[in-house]
Amino acid sequence: METTDFLIIGSGPGGALTAWELKKNKKKVLLIESGSFHNLDSCKPYSTLEMEQKYKYGGLNPTFNNPKISYVEGNCAGGGSEINSGFYHRTPRDILNNWANTFKIEQFAHSDLESHFKIIEKEIFVSHLPKNVKAAKASLKLKEGADILGWKSMEVPRWYKFNEDGTGRKQSMTETYLKWFLEDGGRLISNLKAKKIKYKKNGWEVSCKKLDSNENLSITTKYLFLCGGAISTPFLLKASGISENIGKTLQMHPTVKAIAEYDEIINYKEMGVPVHQIKEFAPSISFGCSISSKPHLALAMLDNDKYINRINTNWEMMAIYYAMILPEGKGKVIKLPFSDDPLIKYNLSNNDLELLSDGLKKMCELLLHSGAKNIYPSIKNFGAIRTFKDINKIPAILSKNKTSLMTIHLFSSCPMGEDTNICPVNSFGQVFKHKNLFINDGSLLPTAPGVNPQGTIMAIARRNIHHFLKKFN
Repeated sequence: METTDFLIIGSGPGGALTAWELKKNKKKVLLIESGSFHNLDSCKPYSTLEMEQKYKYGGLNPTFNNPKISYVEGNCAGGGSEINSGFYHRTPRDILNNWANTFKIEQFAHSDLESHFKIIEKEIFVSHLPKNVKAAKASLKLKEGADILGWKSMEVPRWYKFNEDGTGRKQSMTETYLKWFLEDGGRLISNLKAKKIKYKKNGWEVSCKKLDSNENLSITTKYLFLCGGAISTPFLLKASGISENIGKTLQMHPTVKAIAEYDEIINYKEMGVPVHQIKEFAPSISFGCSISSKPHLALAMLDNDKYINRINTNWEMMAIYYAMILPEGKGKVIKLPFSDDPLIKYNLSNNDLELLSDGLKKMCELLLHSGAKNIYPSIKNFGAIRTFKDINKIPAILSKNKTSLMTIHLFSSCPMGEDTNICPVNSFGQVFKHKNLFINDGSLLPTAPGVNPQGTIMAIARRNIHHFLKKFN
């Protein structure tokens, strides 16, 4: 039996930041994580070993319903911060205003979050590429096409700490908040999965299982913070019989991809994720370039497998580009009887499929303007786009059965606010009708933000824990 004053479940951006802020304030804190502890040097980024070490289910997670959407989640100390690109955006002001008004969120103007954004940006070194470092050519192709079309492009800042020679290191949770928490004497138990929570005698009892030994462990705590992410947090609550407005409004950024092939070298082994994005049509549609290693190119070409041999000879001339949308569809996190794993259903509307089609067409137009000779969309047996006329072959509404979609952004399964008809937690993450129970992760985002969400998640988490410290101290 373990006993603590504060228990935090999940060590991703929300959980690690929450743990550090509490520890700084001299609280007795225990942090548990279902994944293992691996630092950034344990494997090469975007490698097969990284997927084995740090991804939930090895990165193979499909939603049910048509079309299926593949999604990825981190499953390690530091959560998604250890595997994502490190891109950082502040939440657009109009999105914040819409959330505040629609969900009746108190103290949620941009000015209420600005100080938290600024502090986080300083602590995790949010910055652009140094002047002596040139963006990858695959990245610059986005800017080149956008400039020709007169579209807005941007180099996205990242939470990277750069040295004078231009080399950089991602400031993930194991490099920042989680590291500081442990150095200050905070306790982390990894490979420990929370199975059920129950309130007893002015405290919470959390039933856990040690994944490396299959032993059971019980933890009691006065205050409980759930920070397992947009799927694990609602799943744990449902497994514990807490279900009102829980897990019914999951959202994501559905993404459609295409491989662009040029007649010049644009790719190299250590390229990583290119830093440019196109925001001309944001927040409805955004474009970017994703990890384009040889194995990732091969996977992306499976929809047009008759061209897959081109990967062996031409991979340095290829990169994977994406169109990401702000959807109207929603999903559900479902707890099935006798199952330890969630079932995820997600329904895209025809409007969403039409918007994805529009995004794919616009992206192909941009890529052709940037000099692409062949474009291979992630549509089963579609073939190659070589001319602007070929773009018209893309259906106005993407097929539910033939289109491969994915996402790396998940949120909104437990939206915060004072509207108790739709919100399971209040404006600061406290679960309604449950004493000393809080959520402080991406679940809280009321809807999809239309940008990479980690900056939003962290700013809200910091806002919430500072409100807690003022109220409960």
